[in-house]
Amino acid sequence: MIATLTLNPSIDRELAVQGELERGGVRGYRRLGDQAGGKGVNVARAVGGAGLDAVAILPAPPHDPFLQLLEGASMRVHAVPSSAPVRINLTLTERDGTTTKLNAAGERLDLAVEQALVDALLREDDASWIVLAGSLPAGSDPALYARIVARLRAAAPGARIAVDTAGEPLAAIVLGGSRVDLIKPNAHELAELLGDAREGDALENDPDAAAGAARQLLDDHDGLGAVLLTLGGGGAVLATRDGSWRGSHPPVAVRSTVGAGDSALSGYLIAAERGLPERERLAWAVAYGAAAVTLPGSEIPTIDRVTPARVTTSTLAVPAVEPSEG
Repeated sequence: MIATLTLNPSIDRELAVQGELERGGVRGYRRLGDQAGGKGVNVARAVGGAGLDAVAILPAPPHDPFLQLLEGASMRVHAVPSSAPVRINLTLTERDGTTTKLNAAGERLDLAVEQALVDALLREDDASWIVLAGSLPAGSDPALYARIVARLRAAAPGARIAVDTAGEPLAAIVLGGSRVDLIKPNAHELAELLGDAREGDALENDPDAAAGAARQLLDDHDGLGAVLLTLGGGGAVLATRDGSWRGSHPPVAVRSTVGAGDSALSGYLIAAERGLPERERLAWAVAYGAAAVTLPGSEIPTIDRVTPARVTTSTLAVPAVEPSEG
């Protein structure tokens, strides 16, 4: 079973824009629909859609429209009551598949709600993976995820923890020495973590350099177990203490890139649940990400849309990192 924690869930609203966006211009749009979103919610939905057990833990008022959107979902939902309404994110999709996202910051959670969310997570003691995913609500302590990891380690030392976040919350985990089994940045998030956000495009276009940067993180930070680094249309790189691999997929028709990274993490976890080796986990990650971009808005692919056999994986010649003592 996989348990996810989403501290800043969202209603993802997609608008189809007429023509190309132009700053200062006027364009018509067509509302395509709303979907319950947030990285952890998306991961749980994908895992549940693959026929595996998943629970999404999140804050939401009892009658928030967000919860209505989750009715009939393929995973279990544990909503901790909160007073702050779930935010609404907008995705503007142009005819060529270009997407522009406008994300609301979300309202800071009460300390009592934060505590209740972590307590709910700790009660899922049969979870094989615990996933902390997404942004933090505005005003939250950037070290909140790091504190949650510390509490999880104290209560469940053997838990496998995956983290998918960015910016200060990711830096607090990595630079603070938190012990996590997997992080899933994209190239731009990794570049920011390494101190030069301008290098994001370069890393995305150079898998060898991306793998080297990911392995350097492992070398410098004993608490990290592996890095799943998504490279947009270039596929993904997986760096572990046993090796590094690149996975690539044939080009697909892109409708929306929203949720592709969440889907990639889902593919990795689904393969891990099936006991597959790291290289095959990467293939599943890339296949899920490729399937996601062919779907509209933030729709998450079901397993019948995913074809890991189409993914080419190759070993990257990156020097091995000494195993962590921690």
